[in-house]
Amino acid sequence: MRIKRMTATFGGLTEQRLELAPGLNLIQAPNESGKSTWAGFLKAMLYGIDTRDRDKKGHLADKNRYQPWSGAPMEGELLLEWQGRDITIRRGPRGSVPFGNFSAVYTGTEEPVPGLTADTCGELLLGVGREVFERSAFVGQGGSLTVTAAPELERRIAALVSSGQEDVSFSQAEGRLKEWLNRRRVNRSVGRIPQLEEALAQASAVRGEAEQANDEVNLLSAERAGLARRKEQLEAELETHKALARRELNRKLRQVQAELAQAEVEQEGLRQEQARFLSLPDREELKRAQGDLALLKALEPEIKLGEESLAQAEAELEQARAQAVDPQFPGMTGDEAVQKAERDAAEHQRWTEKGRRCRKRVPMLQLAGAAAAVLIAAGGMIAGGGPFPWIWLALAAYGALAAASLISLSAGKKADAAGRRVLERYGVQGTDEVIALARVYRERTAAADRAAQQVRLVRSGLSERQARRENTRTDLFQFVHSFAPEVKDLFGCSAALSLALNLEEREAVAAARLDGARRLYEALKAQGGREEAEDPALERPARTLEETAAQLGTAQAELERAERQLNMALGRQKAVGDPAALAAEEESLSRELERREGEYQAISAALEGLKAANAQLQERFSPELNRWAADYLSRLTGGRYRELSLDRELDASATEGSGVLPRRALFLSKGTVDQIYLAVRLAVYDLCLKERRAPLVLDDALAAFDDGRMALALDLLAQLAEDRQILLFTCQEREGNYLEGRPGVTRTALRGGGA
Repeated sequence: MRIKRMTATFGGLTEQRLELAPGLNLIQAPNESGKSTWAGFLKAMLYGIDTRDRDKKGHLADKNRYQPWSGAPMEGELLLEWQGRDITIRRGPRGSVPFGNFSAVYTGTEEPVPGLTADTCGELLLGVGREVFERSAFVGQGGSLTVTAAPELERRIAALVSSGQEDVSFSQAEGRLKEWLNRRRVNRSVGRIPQLEEALAQASAVRGEAEQANDEVNLLSAERAGLARRKEQLEAELETHKALARRELNRKLRQVQAELAQAEVEQEGLRQEQARFLSLPDREELKRAQGDLALLKALEPEIKLGEESLAQAEAELEQARAQAVDPQFPGMTGDEAVQKAERDAAEHQRWTEKGRRCRKRVPMLQLAGAAAAVLIAAGGMIAGGGPFPWIWLALAAYGALAAASLISLSAGKKADAAGRRVLERYGVQGTDEVIALARVYRERTAAADRAAQQVRLVRSGLSERQARRENTRTDLFQFVHSFAPEVKDLFGCSAALSLALNLEEREAVAAARLDGARRLYEALKAQGGREEAEDPALERPARTLEETAAQLGTAQAELERAERQLNMALGRQKAVGDPAALAAEEESLSRELERREGEYQAISAALEGLKAANAQLQERFSPELNRWAADYLSRLTGGRYRELSLDRELDASATEGSGVLPRRALFLSKGTVDQIYLAVRLAVYDLCLKERRAPLVLDDALAAFDDGRMALALDLLAQLAEDRQILLFTCQEREGNYLEGRPGVTRTALRGGGA
């Protein structure tokens, strides 16, 4: 069998298609991209979805796990080659059952494939059931290579290696012998020997029953005659009670007739009283009007409280606005005031810094003037000229620098004065106080804004209640005037509503009384009541009607019981039969029991012999499977491990080429264990599926292999793919890089979907 194409709406896949080639198909995609979904889809198309599976802790049933993410119905198509012809398999929903709808046709002709059904699809195509497929040719999500000896897998392997026939095995023979033993001795419902033992005991007891039957028939016949006479007497007494009951029924009918007439008179009086009103509304409208009246009463204190709250809020607003007035920040917002104060503080800082610089230059200029004068005078004297010109020159230099120092001092004083004027405008001593004044002003303006907002909120709430009061009052008066136009105030509204409701209630009571009287009258007439004279006087029995009926019921039941027991006794008398015939039957049962006991002993001996013959196979399970798995392990490990032993549970032990004793898989490295179980998988596949050339599905089976182990495994898979189709799903690129350009290998990259 070879798969050509899969089309799936399954899990994260929506109408996606996967083309497959012969040989080794390397299907590469990152995690959560649909690899495992494609693997699960293939298994579901072959074997269907197990609808009996339920969600459990740590386990999600396939029917829920693979529900399409898009919300579309779960469906798919599988195109494959089988027995030289192309076949198209389709599965889809049937009602609420996922994949419940199935079809298998020859591609191109739509001719149904004989014998291929939803239940037999996988087993007919591959030759094995779901259990064997999952434990041999299918490594699902997670890439676990571990294989377990499920019953069907153990049966097929054992049959192949022991007899060469899949339908003949120790398990089957053992099961058949145990079935034969169970048919002879398990319990009374299944075992023939317990059944015979019980039948023999019953036959021996029948003779005693025959003698008891005649006595029982005579006693029950006499009892039945006495009970029949008792029943006739009670039936006559019951008829007397019935006649008395009919007389009482007629009396009640006449009484109810009188009550009915009185109720009609009362209702007519209420109609006349209602005529004083205009058309009365129904009861629900009247109750709603009473509710509106109660609402008006409740709104008054709320409105009064709202008015008081508004007055208080307006007073608080006035106070807050008065506190928010500052001549330093006329008409400014709080943020604008802070910004102005920060600018003025910066201006004061500039003037202060300028004054400091000017004052600092004065002594420097004075010192420079004196030094210049001394140097000039000294230079003139050294030059040999007269003293006067040089002295005047020195005095001029000194005077110029002194004048510069005076100008600088004056500029410093002006700067200091400008800085003081900034502070004097605010009446403070420092720039920090200027900023503080602005921030206080900002807080007060914010408080005034909050007070204004509170006034608006209170005024809005008050206006809403006032409007509601007026609207409700208008609607109420309009409603009351519809049936009581003389009403002028709320007190009148309340009185009119109460009177109308009371009238409604009285009318309802009168109508109910009249309807009840009519119903009772009709019921009494239906029971047989007549408007006629009373029956002649009857003598009342000593027992009441209930007592008579109870005793009659008891007598009837006792009579029926006696008749049933008499019939049963007559049946037993007839069924017991002739004692000679009973003795012959007992002897026949005894001989049959002896024969079955002999058969049981013989089958038990045969079963013990079969177990002894199979002991060697139990000690060293499946030599053929061990040989095949050892050959694969040698190729996977590069000859390091050449021998492999498997027990009946398929637990493995491997022997190194240079070793003496085998080592169990439990004590080997994780990589070596994965190689062992891959070898076992391949060997199981060869034993169970090779002849059908079933596809081998591996989902991230090599993920735990290092590069060396991966290379050996890929070389083996590429060789095996020459005579079978292999689907290797991987999330890594190394497998594709290693197989790049190798003949018989097809690489496919998945896009989209879900894992």
